[in-house]
Amino acid sequence: MRVAERRHVAVIGPGDPSAEERAQAFEVGALLARAGAVVVCGGLGGVMEEACRGARSAAADDGPVAIGLLPGLDRDAANLFVDVAIPTGLGELRNGLVVRASDAVIAVGGAFGTLSEIALALKAGRPVVGLGTWQLSRAGVADETIVAASDPAEAVAVALAAARG
Repeated sequence: MRVAERRHVAVIGPGDPSAEERAQAFEVGALLARAGAVVVCGGLGGVMEEACRGARSAAADDGPVAIGLLPGLDRDAANLFVDVAIPTGLGELRNGLVVRASDAVIAVGGAFGTLSEIALALKAGRPVVGLGTWQLSRAGVADETIVAASDPAEAVAVALAAARG
């Protein structure tokens, strides 16, 4: 199957995750690869690297499983598990590209960069699934737009079901 025909799921989260977030990101990446999906991320370390590492560990040999949209101009800055490194030169603005290149988003933990990607995803109409990530509210009323998952398997199942294409 051509890469363009496969579902693309962004995995987003902090560059300095906890041990639990690292393990969750690895499992999310592995489950996505087993399902034939492509992991899209910012291409650097932390949650991004663990998702790519998980995807690579479970991948069949039928093409790339991890795309990294890098903030800088150096392909060599990508983590070792990115199959396709795309230098954007856009810094944090590349978060919008990560979202737009994806059919669904899984947020594992996260700091403000993750929050920006969640907001961009929701604005673009991309489904967002969260594992221990941000919770939103409007005027003190909970906003359930981010679908909370209890574990990586549920996060992947929900994201793949919601992914367009």
